[in-house]
Amino acid sequence: MSDSTVDQGRRTWVAITAGAGAVGGVAAAVPFVSTFAPSERAKAAGAAVEADISGLKPGEKMTVEWRGKPVWIVRRTPEMLEGLKKTEPLVADPASERKPSELTPEYARNAHRSIKPEYLVAVGICTHLGCSPSDKFATGAQPSLPGDWQGGFLCPCHGSTFDMAGRVFKNVPAPDNLEVPPHMYLSDAKLLIGEDKKG
Repeated sequence: MSDSTVDQGRRTWVAITAGAGAVGGVAAAVPFVSTFAPSERAKAAGAAVEADISGLKPGEKMTVEWRGKPVWIVRRTPEMLEGLKKTEPLVADPASERKPSELTPEYARNAHRSIKPEYLVAVGICTHLGCSPSDKFATGAQPSLPGDWQGGFLCPCHGSTFDMAGRVFKNVPAPDNLEVPPHMYLSDAKLLIGEDKKG
């Protein structure tokens, strides 16, 4: 056997061994590296949710789930928006000044508590003990509501009331306005809930 044949055989075995070692190293590293990625459950818990609002008619509400919470999207009518002027002196926190960093992003600290006046985006959980308020969009006297009711939400658990901007009325158990989650419009028909910064 010549020296060149021996050298060729050694090179082949070195190449095979190096290749096998590289494959083994990658195989061992993949599970380790994948542990740094968030789980599917964790992604779902904090991931932003896209909502198609193209079919939402004035006066209607849709609900989407974000972080395990119901998020209401209400397309308000001009009459509903007009009613906000009448409820302003009756609500406890008209300018959303309480807990602003927790409950109301800066772009929603206005009379209609939203980016676009036509749309209310709010977490549908009462700030008292976590019940989900019922829609009471019809105006006027109704059971458990005042005679000059302008439309809004009534919590069935302890009677807290919120106007069509999710602002809590005075002298009810709920201490704060409904939470406005971070959100932004991707287009006139698409709303992204859970994120409000364009990358």
